[in-house]
Amino acid sequence: MTWLDEVRFNDDGLVTAIAQDAADGRVLMLAWMDREALRITAEIGEAVYYSRSRRRLWKKGESSGHVQRVRDIRLDCDGDAVLLAVEQIGGIACHTGRRSCFYRRLADDAWIEEDPVVRDPEAIYGGEGNG
Repeated sequence: MTWLDEVRFNDDGLVTAIAQDAADGRVLMLAWMDREALRITAEIGEAVYYSRSRRRLWKKGESSGHVQRVRDIRLDCDGDAVLLAVEQIGGIACHTGRRSCFYRRLADDAWIEEDPVVRDPEAIYGGEGNG
């Protein structure tokens, strides 16, 4: 049995992956990994995810340049969620051009956008998807 066998992938062969800034602990994003994405991530030390919409692996930063260098990988107690402590190159994790995908906060029954756009997504992707 390998370390990958201890991960409980769901019926679609995926596991939740949370990326957290290794320096300050801020949650940057949530994505999905299949077995191959997790294996490659551990092997190369950079985050690789599985895109459910594109149905393929994607290396974080492949189009944006905002690579996530993995400093630590942890598995939760149930084995069904992975936590990646990362160094976020360029300081932008979200395809909206923000530091974190979790930029909206619930206040008075409404979602308030709190984090500014660091860089216009059009300037990052030129009309492409996220990455």
